[in-house]
Amino acid sequence: MFIRANGPAVTAEREVWREALGVVLATSAYGVSFGALAVASGLDVWQTCVLSLLMFTGGSQFAFVGVFAAGGVSALPSAIASAALLGVRNVAYGMRMSPIVGTTPRLRVAAAHFTIDESTAVAISQVDPRLRQVGFWVTGIGIFIGWNITTLVGALVGDVLGDPQTWGLDAAAAAAFLALLWPRLKERQAIAVGVAAAVVAASLTPVLMPGLPVLVAAVVAIVVGWFNWLGRADAPAATPREGMS
Repeated sequence: MFIRANGPAVTAEREVWREALGVVLATSAYGVSFGALAVASGLDVWQTCVLSLLMFTGGSQFAFVGVFAAGGVSALPSAIASAALLGVRNVAYGMRMSPIVGTTPRLRVAAAHFTIDESTAVAISQVDPRLRQVGFWVTGIGIFIGWNITTLVGALVGDVLGDPQTWGLDAAAAAAFLALLWPRLKERQAIAVGVAAAVVAASLTPVLMPGLPVLVAAVVAIVVGWFNWLGRADAPAATPREGMS
């Protein structure tokens, strides 16, 4: 009777583990690209690995190396600011996940570093509170481990390749970031914001130092999003999507 009664619960937990580990494997693979691109942008292997350990949010990391590759050390403040802008969304995720990840302050502090798109998405897709915790922690910790391992692999590979221009990797950071952005351009407002931001950034690139056009373009996106221009007033709230973006 005991085993039979707990059968559905065990099955449900296995399903959550299976879903979480699938997301872990898919997302961790991107770490190879980041490691290679970061080294191609001018960071060394250890700097690249530390960035993944401490920043640990893929979209922000790709934005950082993209701006850094364009302007070098002089663009470092702009690169940090660009990464920080993209990382702000994790604050909203944290507010949503706070009652889910645990009841103690220690758990909530520990959860902050693992609150990313994927861990939030897997957690809120569950109905049972306990399964939400399982989904969050398995996904967050799993991606953290996998992402840092693949970052090291990619950084070592990129270091062996040498000059990024020889292999065309000098433009790869921007291409990788565009690949993360493209799946999100499904609604009229998102497409309009993307086009407007691209025009603003391209127009300002010849006159501003590297990194600043990206920040100005980000202001365009923030203004449009804040006033919901071109968006539906009754549009449902967006849910986190995969890709560590």
